[in-house]
Amino acid sequence: MTKVRTRFAPSPTGRMHVGNLRTALYTYLIAKHEGGEFVLRIEDTDQERFMDEALDIIYRTMKKTGLIHDEGPDKDGGYGPYVQSERCASGLYMEYAKMLIEKGEAYYCFCDKERLESLKQTIGDKEISVYDKHCLHLSKEEVEANLAEGRPFVIRANVPNEGETTFHDEIYGDITQPNSELDDMILIKSDGYPTYNFANVVDDHLMKITHVVRGNEYLSSAPKYTRLYQAFGWEEPKYIHCPLITNEEHQKLSKRCGHSSYEDLIEQGFLTEAVVNFVALLGWSPSDNQEIFSMEELIQKFDYHHISKSPAVFDMTKLKWMNGEYLKAMDFDTFYEMAEPYIRKAVKKDYDLKKIAQMVKTRIETFPEIGEHIDFFDTLPDYDISMYTHKKMKTNAETSLEVLTEVLPKLKNQEDYSNDALYQMLKEYITEKGYKNGYVMWPVRTAVSGKQMTPGGATELMEVLGKEESVARIEKAIEMLK
Repeated sequence: MTKVRTRFAPSPTGRMHVGNLRTALYTYLIAKHEGGEFVLRIEDTDQERFMDEALDIIYRTMKKTGLIHDEGPDKDGGYGPYVQSERCASGLYMEYAKMLIEKGEAYYCFCDKERLESLKQTIGDKEISVYDKHCLHLSKEEVEANLAEGRPFVIRANVPNEGETTFHDEIYGDITQPNSELDDMILIKSDGYPTYNFANVVDDHLMKITHVVRGNEYLSSAPKYTRLYQAFGWEEPKYIHCPLITNEEHQKLSKRCGHSSYEDLIEQGFLTEAVVNFVALLGWSPSDNQEIFSMEELIQKFDYHHISKSPAVFDMTKLKWMNGEYLKAMDFDTFYEMAEPYIRKAVKKDYDLKKIAQMVKTRIETFPEIGEHIDFFDTLPDYDISMYTHKKMKTNAETSLEVLTEVLPKLKNQEDYSNDALYQMLKEYITEKGYKNGYVMWPVRTAVSGKQMTPGGATELMEVLGKEESVARIEKAIEMLK
């Protein structure tokens, strides 16, 4: 059995898009599920878009998401260099392009820009250019003379005009395209750098890559890969094309949406583990209905044959729900460490922040939501007395005034302001009066918070606020209700 070897080959051009993160994750999971090797290869030949800081983003993102490579620029496994520009410098791609020229599968092309422009045709609303094999017919002597003169050139694949090429994908099956539609693609550009397609094929073969994961936007160019493998006489890897990721309006997920990259999501308060879990389900689903996965569970259960052909919708509501589940499951000390800056931003007074953290832990889906849940602790907001009316609790302004007036002296006399003691005191009052819990707790909670929704119950809030502030807020409520 051939050992499974997969590769993630990003271009350092900016933040890591969610689609790239999914490619990296699926590539990693395929390798680890099969006990294989995961390779990181940097494709930096697009010098116009290259960004130094983007290289750091790639390493940082992969480390944080747990996608640890077995081989790469910093871990030589014997197939290096793992950076495409370094491979270029060795003349590797030119060597393989010349190998195809010797076999008659490629040729030098010296056509200038003007001549190439003249070949363009407009079909419908698209402008396309199909090369006419003009330079294929140059004699060996003409080619050598042009090279000796230093004339600029590219190297093109010699694709037959007749017949067809069939490409196999593990998800989409066989895709057949007439050779007449393939064009003689450029392998080596005029600057001496290889094209993306050519470098990929050469590198994947030399690095013994067995499975290649890509987005399905590359399906249309897939037969070109098959042509190159056939030209070299090499065995193709298994190709796995993943479905498009769209927004909720079913449009391609773009940078403009504000959450298209991993770093965007982290900055918006999402946990790395939740993002990875969510991204794993953008196009793949397990055989059962499980939705929350650790990395170990993903490795165990991931089967690329269950990848869907249908577009995957980036559902922000689901991501928030999933993040909330991770927050609920997080141990309290870790949660507090991450939540404290958000709590301190909203609460400046000397309250017990850990008690506030305990209240919000199960009620938020992302950290930035903390502020809106606890903004009443420092300052009681202005609120309308209509909030005291609650049909289910059978309360209104009149009943609330009565309840608050009766509990105020009890709260003034209460020395122990712990949650349990306050609850016990109010519970005794409720029992004595024959009320339902909500009939008393709703007006008390409204009075001390001024909000319809709070992270804790009435007595939990009073425990944090303390006696003086709680009594002052009840007194203010009574004045308002009068």
